[in-house]
Amino acid sequence: MDDNKERLQKVLASAGVASRRKCEEIIQEGRVKVNGEVVTVLGTKVSKKDMITVDDKLIQKEELVYYVLNKPTGYLTTVSDPKNRRTVMDLIEPEDKKKRIFPIGRLDYDTSGVLLFTNDGNLSYRLTRSNKEIEKTYHARLDGIIDQTAVTRLIKGVMIDGVMTKRASIEILDIDKKNNSTLIALTITEGRNRQVRKMCETVGFPVKKLKRVAFGTITLEGLTVGAYRPLKPHEIKKLYSL
Repeated sequence: MDDNKERLQKVLASAGVASRRKCEEIIQEGRVKVNGEVVTVLGTKVSKKDMITVDDKLIQKEELVYYVLNKPTGYLTTVSDPKNRRTVMDLIEPEDKKKRIFPIGRLDYDTSGVLLFTNDGNLSYRLTRSNKEIEKTYHARLDGIIDQTAVTRLIKGVMIDGVMTKRASIEILDIDKKNNSTLIALTITEGRNRQVRKMCETVGFPVKKLKRVAFGTITLEGLTVGAYRPLKPHEIKKLYSL
């Protein structure tokens, strides 16, 4: 009976080795052994009794932790950078880094706002799967006074990188006629590369400044720029329900 067995990549992710996608790569690279035998087949199931090693180091079940950071601009969303540029990990306290946390998804170098961190590879996988339509809200300061035609196009979807975007919602927050700019709240359910910037540029109103103010139900409430906090149990539960 395999009722109590789980897929190897899921067990590795749960142990905080890496995100589930990265764990799949690690398995295929031949770096994982189960009871001393190299396993490269994705989907291999293991039990709690099995001894699992990565690079010949025994994995240990870690306490799962979850944080939200108010990311400033000027930081790369990555765990490390070969060019020694500033990364979001520079904003995390050493004690929390020891828990082997990593960012969920990405925010561009020049974009600020909500960024989630965890060592829970399963949650990261759930939240970044392409078929998950999780609402993400951005405040975008646009160059120019946006018109109704552009608003309608953004709502219905525009072509970027050869693919139409899904329906979005938009709210005009401020019109600055003196400086010829518009502040909008744009909510999308995708996470494509530089999507908001490309969408707005496509309709003729380039983004001057961009901040993500919500990821699902998680917001920046109570967080100054560069600060982070642990997620509360009910927030984690809601993320798992998305």
